[in-house]
Amino acid sequence: MVSAQGSPQESPTPESPAPGFPARVVRLRGHDLSYVDAGTGPAILFIHGLLGSHDNWTHLVDRLDDHHRVVIPDLFGHGASAKPVGDYSLGAHAAVLRDLIDHLGIAKVVLVGHSLGGGIAMQFCYLFPERVDALVLVATGGFGRTVSPLLRSATLPGAELVLPVIASSWVRGRVETVGKAVRDLGWRPSADASAVWKGFTSLSDGESRRAFLATTRGVIDPGGQTISARGHTVSAGHLRTLVIWGTRDRMIPVGHAHRAREVFPDAQVVLFEGAGHFPHLEQPDRFASLLEEFLHR
Repeated sequence: MVSAQGSPQESPTPESPAPGFPARVVRLRGHDLSYVDAGTGPAILFIHGLLGSHDNWTHLVDRLDDHHRVVIPDLFGHGASAKPVGDYSLGAHAAVLRDLIDHLGIAKVVLVGHSLGGGIAMQFCYLFPERVDALVLVATGGFGRTVSPLLRSATLPGAELVLPVIASSWVRGRVETVGKAVRDLGWRPSADASAVWKGFTSLSDGESRRAFLATTRGVIDPGGQTISARGHTVSAGHLRTLVIWGTRDRMIPVGHAHRAREVFPDAQVVLFEGAGHFPHLEQPDRFASLLEEFLHR
């Protein structure tokens, strides 16, 4: 990632990592990147989606780290990593991840990408095919224009003026008060809703909002997704690939799962009935078992 600004003093204070998985920090391209690195064996590189962090994946570490090295970064602009002014394109993110595995001495990885992370994973395959053993795409972008109106709205003119208001502590506090009240009545939010809310609350500071808008506008416009995997992954067309999607995904519709075979003809496509945009969080045991089966083929 090429940044016009950013200094060591601007690097964020690391967030509390998941228990038992202390986050590490490496300086890449002049900025601090936070990541989890656990286990030994063939490497798996997990890539979270928009407004996500390593927290989206750490529940899988105990299932995998006996036989695999599990690497889970916070992308630049997310989590505890730096949020510089600069390039937040898919290619820039992919290049930073290549730099990370270079730093860790890892020759090849299995890529597991969710949503935006799936787009980054496919770009990584296109740019660095010799570094990829296999590919797992979870509710990923890049297979069609359709995407949630909520995300499309972030690309509209003036979004940078509206976002600070709706992400303000006052608004978040009111929503949390209502949420507590309905939970007291017995309602429990889904893993999907909890993940979306946690991502939204990460927009409380200006640097995070700027990075979010830059990232979103790099892949979406008011009409939908602007990046297509077609024609950009020719060398990865026959890569061993697993595609996982929730049948109730409201961010990127499940119909896109079947379009994945237009890019990856030999892909295994698995639908999680009733799951939303975060099938790995909503049905974690099934997801972990499916991933383990795929890895051991």
